Amino acid sequence: MSNEKERAYFKRYKEDVDKRGKAFYPWAMFHDTVMSLVVVCVIVGLACVWYFTSGEEAGDAGILGPRYTEEADPGTTSFVPRPDWYFYFLFYLLRIFKWPDSVILGTVGIPTLALILLIVLPFIDRRRERRLVRRPVAVVGALLVVASMGILTYRGATAEENVELVGEWTEVQGLSEEGTEGATLFAEIGCMTCHTYLGAGSSNVGAPDLSEIGNSGRTPEEFAAYIANPSEFGNNVMPQYASQGDEVLRLLGVFLSESKGEGGGE
Repeated sequence: MSNEKERAYFKRYKEDVDKRGKAFYPWAMFHDTVMSLVVVCVIVGLACVWYFTSGEEAGDAGILGPRYTEEADPGTTSFVPRPDWYFYFLFYLLRIFKWPDSVILGTVGIPTLALILLIVLPFIDRRRERRLVRRPVAVVGALLVVASMGILTYRGATAEENVELVGEWTEVQGLSEEGTEGATLFAEIGCMTCHTYLGAGSSNVGAPDLSEIGNSGRTPEEFAAYIANPSEFGNNVMPQYASQGDEVLRLLGVFLSESKGEGGGE
């Protein structure tokens, strides 16, 4: 029965095309091709304007901004990486689904399921009805997708950086002045991409939580030596931080030695 309806719809479509319309091929495809060419030309034109109106010196801006900015400093400890705005939703998903238990669900599972749903939707819903009030499932689904993407994007854009948590750490742990400086460095140089601290960060590749690491009895000097070259202590996974300098290592050691739980540094 459905095949007969499809043949009837197709026959009616062909009749409508012959009477008052144009076939999808080649007219619609031609229009899409022309529009795509226009978009590409606009992008190329903007790139040419940006390149030829900007100078060759760093910071010499043109109409659309500078060609170069200051050279990147590979030794910086203050740069906080953030994704482009269209990845903020995924950025926040990574804060929800943390390694190692559910990171695959957040980074691969949910986006893939959403993409599969978008692909199969035209094959599932083949009704000719176009009025929104007669399509509650499609309308509710679209609203939920827009709302979830909007909320995740907003939360990702306004998410607190790790550095902003240092004040809370200082209060909870009772850190000294040097301990607070070490906490700031801990948040800045990327330690929390693998370690967690007082509920923040990501537990990656089996890295331990460091909220109470000071209870191990190690001195700041011992912590500093470990951070400088973990491989000497049998840890071949953690990178070496000797290039950060003795003062940075010392402050990190103080911070870790004072991390003993609530009021640990007092």
